[in-house]
Amino acid sequence: MAKPFASGERIHLVRKGRTYPLLLLENGCFRFSGETLQHNDLIGREDGTEIALSRGTRLFALRPTRSEYVLHMPRGAQILYPKDLALILTWADIYSGATVVEAGIGSGALTLALLTAVGTSGRVISYEIRNDFAKRAIENIGSYLGGDAENDLPHLCLRLEDIYEGIRETSVDRLVLDLPEPYRVVPHAARALRSGGIFLSFLPTVPQVERVVAALRKEPAFEWIETFETLLRTWNIDGLSVRPDHRMIAHSGFITTARRVTRLP
Repeated sequence: MAKPFASGERIHLVRKGRTYPLLLLENGCFRFSGETLQHNDLIGREDGTEIALSRGTRLFALRPTRSEYVLHMPRGAQILYPKDLALILTWADIYSGATVVEAGIGSGALTLALLTAVGTSGRVISYEIRNDFAKRAIENIGSYLGGDAENDLPHLCLRLEDIYEGIRETSVDRLVLDLPEPYRVVPHAARALRSGGIFLSFLPTVPQVERVVAALRKEPAFEWIETFETLLRTWNIDGLSVRPDHRMIAHSGFITTARRVTRLP
């Protein structure tokens, strides 16, 4: 059963397709077009409750889904879109109990998705060289999951280190990279991944993809190298008016995957 809204929780107020993120605080006040809403009137209410502002304007108070949360959470770096996060989890085959190394942590959107997928029996090790990005990401993760991500999530390990210089871990199940130069990680990935493990990188441009694919093909430890992108288009369904929306989330990046193998001598 879902818990009622609590102080310190981030929720969304939604009206006519517009979303207004709100951090609930005791005795806090939300202001909207000259109207007000006391946070205390929301704390203890159920998820999905319709509420009225001081002059009668109605909004819905919702606990955001993970995809909704990452689109509106505070950012220290550009986030991955939910459409890409979903495919990364599937094509990297992130499973419960897996040990996953990722870099970099950015604003925490990918880390949050990985933590949810591996569960408490798995482990996510995140490499990040920028302390400000790491701090923001930890705050975002803790805000969504509830509690202090740094202390309350023993299956998350943050390394303030440069993954281009090497990977400490061995026998890793999955390696997921959101970096500008993942080709520099390929030799380290060959040593860190277990046999059968999966390498995945997300990149926005073709020249970057060409370099990482070339590095993977040069490394005998990798096979089944694939690259693809995905486009997301929503539709308007309103009676007899059925058409695709005029705007869509088109190109955001390329996903490249490869499989770690062990060859005969």
